[in-house]
Amino acid sequence: MIAPASTAAFEDLYRTEYRRLLRKLRRGVGSDEAPDLVQEVFVRFLRSEALGRVENPAAYLSRITRNLLIDRTRRKRHGMPILFPFDDERDASSRADQTWRIEAIDLFRLYRQTVRAMPPKTRRVFVMRRVKRMTYKEIAARLDISIATVEYHMVQALARCRAAVAAQW
Repeated sequence: MIAPASTAAFEDLYRTEYRRLLRKLRRGVGSDEAPDLVQEVFVRFLRSEALGRVENPAAYLSRITRNLLIDRTRRKRHGMPILFPFDDERDASSRADQTWRIEAIDLFRLYRQTVRAMPPKTRRVFVMRRVKRMTYKEIAARLDISIATVEYHMVQALARCRAAVAAQW
């Protein structure tokens, strides 16, 4: 309990510091929770019985406010459940492995047909990049063409692959 002499001192401190703490907490937690947290700060201040002992009560209140925000953040992090949105399309049952293997074989067959149908220079650049894992610079040096030309042929090859897959499915 607060002694009668210190009640007046507490009321003065409350009147002078309430608005400052409210502004500080509104920035940190929002308008809805700030008044409750300011009350909590003053309750902790009274519980500590620091009213007559502290030289700078405003700084002490600021420290309590800071610690309160830290505690609140810790509690929120540790107590929050992890929620994942439920998506019927993403969480659908998977098809049998055999179906995937058949589709992979069909896709590989389509890929090979598409690569064979490419113009010779485009096919050569594409194979050097995708199969031999050469860089554009290495391909350009090997074929004695510019890097821009290598990029052009890669764009053409990839566009043909995309078009073939889109036409198939």
